Amino acid sequence: MPERFADNRKLHLMLAWVTGLWLLTAVAPLYRFDWLLENLLVFVYGAILIVTYRRFAFSNLSYGLFTVFISLHLVGAHYTYAETPFGFWLQDWFDLSRNHYDRIVHFSFGLLIAFPFHELLTRAAGVRQSWSYLMVMVTVLGFSGFYEALEGVVAVVVSPELGAAYLGTQGDEWDAQKDTALAFAGSVIAMAIVWYRARPSRSVGARV
Repeated sequence: MPERFADNRKLHLMLAWVTGLWLLTAVAPLYRFDWLLENLLVFVYGAILIVTYRRFAFSNLSYGLFTVFISLHLVGAHYTYAETPFGFWLQDWFDLSRNHYDRIVHFSFGLLIAFPFHELLTRAAGVRQSWSYLMVMVTVLGFSGFYEALEGVVAVVVSPELGAAYLGTQGDEWDAQKDTALAFAGSVIAMAIVWYRARPSRSVGARV
C-alpha cells in the first residue's frame, strides 16, 4: 500500500515548492501566451499524477525527479527556452554559439524521467527487469519524438506568430532531432545507473 498523501511530508514539501515556483514564474513572463502553451502539459500531467495517486503512487525518489524536471521547465517557460538567463550565462562563459538551456532540459527529461518510467513499467505493466531498461529508453525516445512533433503542430495551428519563441529552435533546422537524441542519451545514462545499482552484489571471497 502506498503511503497516504496526508502522511507523506516529503511529497507535501515537493508540491509546495512546485506550486510556489509556478506562482513566481507566472508573474510577468516574457511572452504570456507562450507561457500558457508551455504550461499546458504541466497542467495535464500534474492532474494525472494527482488523480491516479491512490491507484499507483510513485516512490518519493520519482516524485523528487519529477519536481526537479518541472522546476527546470517552469523557469524555461517563464523566459522561453531560447532566452533563459542561465543559458546566456553558459553561452558567454563557454563561448557557445547559442543559448543551450533547451538542450539541458531535453537531456534532463531523459535523465530524470527515465526512473519514473522504469517504476511504472516494472510495477504497473509487469515488464521483466531484464527488458525494462531497453523499454524505458525506447519509451523516452518515443515520448520525446512525439513531443517535438506536437510542438511543431501547436506552433503552426495555435500561434504561428510565436512559433520561434515556442519552439526555441534558434535557427537550427536539426533542433528537434538533437533534442530527441539528448533525451535518449539521458535515459541511457539513467538506466545504466539503475542497472548498476540493481545488479547482484558479488562479495569478496565468493565461492569458486
